[in-house]
Amino acid sequence: MATPLVAGASLAVAALGARYAIQAWQAFKARPFVPRARRFYPGGFQQVMTRREAALILGIREHAVVEKIKEAHRRVMVANHPDSGGSHYLASKINEAKDIMMGQGKNNGSAF
Repeated sequence: MATPLVAGASLAVAALGARYAIQAWQAFKARPFVPRARRFYPGGFQQVMTRREAALILGIREHAVVEKIKEAHRRVMVANHPDSGGSHYLASKINEAKDIMMGQGKNNGSAF
């Protein structure tokens, strides 16, 4: 007597679960594609590099700690190093960005 009741309840739960899964999958497919984060700085360079631009080039926050700056510099430099097919100009801009973020730049990243 209990076996048909348990089987029927199990079948109902499985059907409701499958219905929910199908609806969730359709909602997931219908959502617009929004890129989570950009990997590299997409635009050209300003005349005088600011701290904000330096942070965008390295892909870090403007007030990052020294370890994060060094790690980001190494990661970006490995991807754009002149010895591995990168540009000398981009390498110099990456180094300039590191110097500004570390506080060693010509103008220390100030806009004055």
